Amino acid sequence: MTGSRFSGSTQGRSMHPTVVINVVGLAPALIGRHTPHLSRLAADGCLRPLATVTPAVTCSVQATFITGLTPREHGIVGNGWLFRDLMEVWLWRQSNRLVHGERVWDAAKARDSRFTSANLFWWYAMAASTDVSVTPRPIYKADGRKLPDCYSDPPDLRGELTQKLGTFPLFRFWGPATSIESSRWIADAAKHVLTTRDPTLALVYLPHLDYGLQRLGPDHPGVAKDLAEIDAVAGDLIDHARALGRRVIVLSEYGIVPVRRPVHINRALREAGLLAVREEDGGEILDVPRSRAFALADHQCAHVYVKDDADLAAARAAIERLAGVAHVLDRAAQADWNIDHDRSGELVVISEPDAWFTYYYWLDDDRAPDFARTVDIHKKPGYDPAELFIDPAIRAPKLAIGWRLLKKALGQRTLMDVIPLDASLVRGSHGRADTPEAHGPVFISSEPHLVPDGPVRAEDVKAAILSHLFET
Repeated sequence: MTGSRFSGSTQGRSMHPTVVINVVGLAPALIGRHTPHLSRLAADGCLRPLATVTPAVTCSVQATFITGLTPREHGIVGNGWLFRDLMEVWLWRQSNRLVHGERVWDAAKARDSRFTSANLFWWYAMAASTDVSVTPRPIYKADGRKLPDCYSDPPDLRGELTQKLGTFPLFRFWGPATSIESSRWIADAAKHVLTTRDPTLALVYLPHLDYGLQRLGPDHPGVAKDLAEIDAVAGDLIDHARALGRRVIVLSEYGIVPVRRPVHINRALREAGLLAVREEDGGEILDVPRSRAFALADHQCAHVYVKDDADLAAARAAIERLAGVAHVLDRAAQADWNIDHDRSGELVVISEPDAWFTYYYWLDDDRAPDFARTVDIHKKPGYDPAELFIDPAIRAPKLAIGWRLLKKALGQRTLMDVIPLDASLVRGSHGRADTPEAHGPVFISSEPHLVPDGPVRAEDVKAAILSHLFET
């Protein structure tokens, strides 16, 4: 890769099996007495700050890790975008064909035909050219039920994992009931794959820490419990990998910063007469085809799609009046941030460090759509961290949830409408690439001689993985 500090001269050398563990949200300030296993890996190996990309969100950064390219080049401009041909907003798609550029596993395979790979819950796992993949995949029943499950390639692996570990705990993976259980399941699945499939490269995604950091903020004392839990799970996986003779990389996509200001960007566009809604069963739905401008909110970044160039000035003016907005990037300015791609909005907006963007477009909570108070990552036209909370207005949340689950079990249709509409509950966010180093992402390796001094750029992670696989 052009400009990489990692060696690319590996042809003909033996391979060194490597495990790459993505501990989401891990930052230098969080590594210490609550993380003995991760601290030991850093002490025995090395720890470097990781210079991430804009936007510093899961799908964009992971695509950069595996291709060595920026969002301008690989096309993953966020966790979702407006699919212009369909005029629909889609987030959290899973097809690897959305990513442009050579993948790290294809580059490795070209160097040694014996190479094999496994993707364990990194994004864009479906239709990838890896030898093994496992990814979340709920079962959506015709009666509206959503059942926890996962997808695997080869298909029989799903049955093996379910028999050994139980059904993938989807409702512990995201939502107000998130817990260490889902990351532990993924780590145990990785151990099974390492033992039974012996991939040369395994990519493992452990998201648990991310959720507490968004709920509480990185400086809250309650984060200590989450740190200890993820350290134990990651440490067990590291020990297993090392016992099998594997090299280990631990990294994070971004760091979480404290936030105190939700910015309602779509409400500003609506009040400016640019965003349109339609009524549906008593609630308001964002009308994408009729909107002159709307924002796809994604943590501290928002893509603003403007139908007509004549409305660009009005959209910019409405946004720039908002407190909490730091940058409004047109196409020319987006080039300086490496995010000028056809999938990007006509404007890309970056928040102030202590602010983040909501997707909310209604002006009265009584007019919010029914999905707003549920966990529904595919219907909401933007990311909603409020899905990590139970509405504090519900006096007996366990009873309320139990009653709804009972009605579902009895075959009655009911909404799990327990999510608050109070964005001020969120205390941590991410998306900016200029996070202070203490709160920024990290790159830890068991092989210090393979990692140059200084920050590791996200664009260099692909080359770093190849170096670990092929360099002595």
